[in-house]
Amino acid sequence: MSQLPAPGTYTVDPVHSQVGFTVRHLVAAKVRGEFAEFEGTIEIGDSPETSKVTAIIQAASITTKNDMRDGHVKTADFLDLENHPTLRFVSTAVTAKGDDKFDLVGDLTIRGITKQVTWDLEYLGTGPSLEEGGIMAGFEAHTEIDRRDFNVSFQGTLENGSVVVSNKVNLTLEIEAHKQG
Repeated sequence: MSQLPAPGTYTVDPVHSQVGFTVRHLVAAKVRGEFAEFEGTIEIGDSPETSKVTAIIQAASITTKNDMRDGHVKTADFLDLENHPTLRFVSTAVTAKGDDKFDLVGDLTIRGITKQVTWDLEYLGTGPSLEEGGIMAGFEAHTEIDRRDFNVSFQGTLENGSVVVSNKVNLTLEIEAHKQG
């Protein structure tokens, strides 16, 4: 049976959470990156179906540990930071799959384009927070998107035809959230 933490509002702790991605580079290698600035709220209802998640990510906070690449990803070739400073997620459904696993379905907006995505979500458990009497909950989630669905259509190729950056992007969330009030 799938369980969630006690009903209430939980705020994502960005210091102890990560919003990351992995994309193939030149077919064989993987480039990993993350966004350092984000916020989110998790509304746990009396059942998974009445629970909701919202998140806003600051596109400028992207880092892949390479300044030149990060600069390129912020341009119109990729995130188009000048016209689209944030990425957003708003859930539309949460469905229990068993063993503390859920489908988290919602609208992901990148570059002003909104598409429905389904995250494989796992509830990791609840425990005391660092605040006296506080409660925290842990979650992990994964999904894969096609960057072209969000008009991220940079098509760099090498002389031999190899693609510089794959179209598939794996997104990962590692979330610690603290119960409010």
